[in-house]
Amino acid sequence: MNRVELRVDLARVTSNVEAVLARMAPADVLVVIKDDAYAQGVEPVVDAALRAGARWFGGIDLPSAVRAKRRAGERARVLCWMTVGGDEAEAGLREGLELGVGDADYLERVAEAAARVGAPARIHLKPDTGLHRNGVRPEQWPDFCARAAALERQGAVEVVGLWSHIAEASDEDDDAARAAFDRAERIAREHGLDPRVRHLAASAAAWHRPEFRYDMVRIGAFCYGIRSAEGPGIPGIAPSATLAARVVRVDGSGVLIGVGSLDGLPSAAGGRIRVATPAGPRLLERVDPFDSVVAAWPGAAIGDEVIVFGPGDRGEPTPTDVGEAIGTVGEEPLLRLTPLVPRVHSS
Repeated sequence: MNRVELRVDLARVTSNVEAVLARMAPADVLVVIKDDAYAQGVEPVVDAALRAGARWFGGIDLPSAVRAKRRAGERARVLCWMTVGGDEAEAGLREGLELGVGDADYLERVAEAAARVGAPARIHLKPDTGLHRNGVRPEQWPDFCARAAALERQGAVEVVGLWSHIAEASDEDDDAARAAFDRAERIAREHGLDPRVRHLAASAAAWHRPEFRYDMVRIGAFCYGIRSAEGPGIPGIAPSATLAARVVRVDGSGVLIGVGSLDGLPSAAGGRIRVATPAGPRLLERVDPFDSVVAAWPGAAIGDEVIVFGPGDRGEPTPTDVGEAIGTVGEEPLLRLTPLVPRVHSS
């Protein structure tokens, strides 16, 4: 019996992705699989999303993107937007990945990697629309587009997409970013480029503002049922992951459960959240390195199960509830979990 395990409900992943696809149509949805699919396992998550009808996957890190492409094969396109070295870019191209390019030097490295592969690199160009998270500055964008167009004519690259990030800090900031994105598209087309897949928005903006959807949206958190911090619940979406721990000791100091800060449970959660026990919600009093202390309940016994976070249907907090309690976002409680915590998948 595991002291702690992360249970992943793949049927819930499928239904979450179905809800996202329905909401975003006719725009395509890129299911984000960064960081081992939000710590839930790239391969099973890709399978579940494909069942829902997903046709795109992507993420910042090359290893997760490669795993997604190997799993999906020709059933889906996969984008990686990390800026990497030439050898890594070559490896990604050989795996069939499309690459996000938001830097002039990186454009050259990708073109050189494509020459070694012997086929054009399919790339998505990224203008900086104000967030300053990578991306080509506006004053450099025309020359960058001219160079990309020249490389396309040479057969080194194929510019298939145009993309960027937005802050989602306010409607005004996002509107300014969208205007910058539209200007960047006009300049790209003036230089002879024809990006057929335009994508700007992630989960929150894409859900609430249709004008941000363009041809595709990149949805991570919502596909896993993680709502935005300080945001409302999303109809049809619920967390797919449950962190369950067993009682390992009962004594006068309280009930000890088999998960601690070395497993990735934030120590700051101690005294701030109530977990689900067989007797109902109880305060998580303290998070120690190897174990955590929960307020005692009558009849507590070794082996009892405590739900630290999950869908919330037993009184436990959701991942976003935990994130809000410690002053961060909803995916962090998942992404902090060590790979040594067993993942148990069910469909």
